[in-house]
Amino acid sequence: MPSQAPIIVVSGLPRSGTSLAMQMIHAGGVSAVTDGQRANDDDNPRGYFEFERVKQLKSDKGWIDDAAGKVVKVIHMLLAELPDDRPYRVIFMERDVREVVKSQSTMLARSGRTGAQLPPERLMAIYEQQLKVVEQWLAARPNFQVLRIPYAALVANPQAFVPQINAFLGGTLNEQLMCAAVDPSLHRNKA
Repeated sequence: MPSQAPIIVVSGLPRSGTSLAMQMIHAGGVSAVTDGQRANDDDNPRGYFEFERVKQLKSDKGWIDDAAGKVVKVIHMLLAELPDDRPYRVIFMERDVREVVKSQSTMLARSGRTGAQLPPERLMAIYEQQLKVVEQWLAARPNFQVLRIPYAALVANPQAFVPQINAFLGGTLNEQLMCAAVDPSLHRNKA
């Protein structure tokens, strides 16, 4: 029987503020499930807070029992791969899809890589459709409690959202340290 301590999941589209949410929750006092394989860089100077095994969730769920009571980043399209037999608290980061696409484009250009050769409008439409599917899936799962956090508003005024996040996660986090983890200068790719 899996532990009944909820797994805290940070999710959202790529480049939607998931790394920031991970940093804040970790700064507040929650252990993060990370492996440090993806180093910080110009696009995420404070780190990505990722765990490589999450990418293999379809075939590798062996790490999940150890994530109870901790926070882990799971990209939006992999949420449905999480085992349905335990409680989750999902912090779902929301960011203007135009900013997400702009941020991805900037990151790819900076690294010298090319992404899928899709026009931005097509990529935005794909993301919007994916978000609808994920929202419907989450709404049908009573063991997934979800708190949606708007990235731009969080960065502009963390004090307005940190108490909500803390209450959602049990009320034991250090709100001052969570607020201090927010660096407004890192909100660079605005719509």
